[in-house]
Amino acid sequence: MKPLRIILSGGGTGGHIYPAIAIANELQDRYPEAEFLFVGAKDKMEMQKVPQAGYAIKGLWISGIQRKLSLDNLSFPFKLLSSLSTSRKILKTFKPHVAIGTGGFASGPLLKMASIMQVPSLIQEQNSYAGITNKWLGKSVDKICVAYPDMQRYFPVSKIVYTGNPIRKEKLLVLVFQDQKLWLN
Repeated sequence: MKPLRIILSGGGTGGHIYPAIAIANELQDRYPEAEFLFVGAKDKMEMQKVPQAGYAIKGLWISGIQRKLSLDNLSFPFKLLSSLSTSRKILKTFKPHVAIGTGGFASGPLLKMASIMQVPSLIQEQNSYAGITNKWLGKSVDKICVAYPDMQRYFPVSKIVYTGNPIRKEKLLVLVFQDQKLWLN
């Protein structure tokens, strides 16, 4: 049997990168033979943080849309098309069993292409207010893992799974007192 192949994408900020790394770490503990590949935005924080965590990463030429009128927004359609094409090549080469996105503009092209290519896919929304990329992906992914109730205002209720937020083990302290666990960040 071939090892499980998992592709993850999320970036731009630590709020997207560290949950993706926490998910990968947990999956690696459960499936030690699994193969992992991250996809992020070239020249962004994830290109350093993910390899420091011990995982391979490939970069896309993508950036977010500026919320104000900007000349940078003129290049967005070209970046999106390039990133969709690159994502397709990455998916065809890596052949993942599942694609996981944790938000940020880098996860958009990869998860969209995974959905088009019928790779089982899910997103993890860490916030009580869904981000632009995750809202865009919500219609096409298979499942949406959320940390807060009432997320049906952003996502189809049939796809929502309440999971809470992934937490890095190195930041977790567990105190056991009379059969009760107290989790502290």
